[in-house]
Amino acid sequence: MRIPASDLVLLTASAIRKSFGGVEVLHGVDLHLARGEILALLGENGAGKSTLVKILAGDYSADSGTVRIGETEYSDLNPRKSRALGIRMIFQELSDAPLLTVAENISMGTWSSKRGIVSWSKMRERANFALSTLGIDIDPDRLVGTLRIGERQLVEIARAISDNAKILILDEPTAALSSAETDKLFLVLNALRERGVGMIYITHRLDEVGIISDRVQVLRDGTQSLVVETKKASRVELVRAMIGGEIASLPHSDSDDYFGDTILAVSELSLDKFFSDISFTLRAGEILALYGKIGSGAEELGEAIFGLHPERTGIVKLNTQTFKPKSPIDAIGAFIGFLPADRQRLGAFMIRPVAENLAVPSWPRYSVKGFITKKKEEIAYLHWSELLKIRSRNDPDQLIATLSGGNQQKVLLGRWFECNAKVLVLIEPTRGVDVGARRDIYHTLRQRAKDNNIGILLTTSDHEEVTQVADRVVVMSRGKQVAEYKGKEINNSQIIQAAS
Repeated sequence: MRIPASDLVLLTASAIRKSFGGVEVLHGVDLHLARGEILALLGENGAGKSTLVKILAGDYSADSGTVRIGETEYSDLNPRKSRALGIRMIFQELSDAPLLTVAENISMGTWSSKRGIVSWSKMRERANFALSTLGIDIDPDRLVGTLRIGERQLVEIARAISDNAKILILDEPTAALSSAETDKLFLVLNALRERGVGMIYITHRLDEVGIISDRVQVLRDGTQSLVVETKKASRVELVRAMIGGEIASLPHSDSDDYFGDTILAVSELSLDKFFSDISFTLRAGEILALYGKIGSGAEELGEAIFGLHPERTGIVKLNTQTFKPKSPIDAIGAFIGFLPADRQRLGAFMIRPVAENLAVPSWPRYSVKGFITKKKEEIAYLHWSELLKIRSRNDPDQLIATLSGGNQQKVLLGRWFECNAKVLVLIEPTRGVDVGARRDIYHTLRQRAKDNNIGILLTTSDHEEVTQVADRVVVMSRGKQVAEYKGKEINNSQIIQAAS
């Protein structure tokens, strides 16, 4: 592997080791980053990516090893020193101030003032310069809270650049972005590349790696398993480096005889401003994907079936009976399960134990004279923990917040399997989930659908998810149903073109 010339090297980390509670999570990892380079950092959750970049950002101290910025070696980086050296981290979870303006956010922490009086004109001037430099067309006087997620992310990048960032670390930056917002983000990253900014780009989306990165580094279990130029890396090689093997393809069926009776029938379903005249059926044992870019209405359609939009019009039949839930409580009572796109805010109780999170919708069944025994929750969790391969301490009292994203999602899936849901509505079920956990989730969905005659309605903006797991796909665009494919008809280019 060619090491960049020394005058181009921005950062070199050598033999980095780090332990928590006596358990070593980084085993002598190396990393280098050159000026104007985008390094894709890949690996399953728990591989050590976050620990490594937090050491570079000064949030953690390495137990051993060295970090060199330019020609200077540092052994005691902290957040302030890393910031002074030009290192910035853009987290997946936004860290802006939504009630302040764009200009105020860009200058946050460094407001221009004289004798304690803020210079608003200098603040706007600084914001305009940062935004225009990156080709971002956003009014600096707008409140950040009124912007779309993608625009807010660009404002965070503008803030970093206005503070002379030389090294940018981006953690899953496109997880909640539409394709148009992703394209805009990539334009901004390419502009930064031209300015000589080096970037470490953490992602689970392998299709992005070839589009935006120059090199790829893969971590597995705290060790470096692959470093390669992007143009020389195949998808199969990257997956093998991440999980130590290959992902087996899942079975799909073209035959209607493979599935059971129609379990859900939707006719001319509409929701003002989101979607109109949507019709489809879902059969027992079938996985049906509603595919569309963010804003297509697919997500809101799934929410409407679960009772989150009772104002919707049209007809929904559940097992041939008209079904019009007034709230999610009605849907749960009809054995419909639901996973929201934002599992941490809308799906899980993050400061509660894993057993409690899994058992919530089953409490009425556990209850005896109004009392629920903790033992029943623990038995249920340990049962599904084994079946779903939930990686945890195998402790029912462990807080769900301490699990990786993929394992949190498995707990929430177990929630609906435990209460015998017959229809599952899953919104972006593997968003922010690593490739190994995705494999486990897809196999679980396929097995549970087939063996338990569950109908699964999966809404997603990830075309690879559709080709991996769906038996049939309904493509949506701007609130309309534009195409339908099944079995071997499903391929990436076809569904992307239809959605566009």
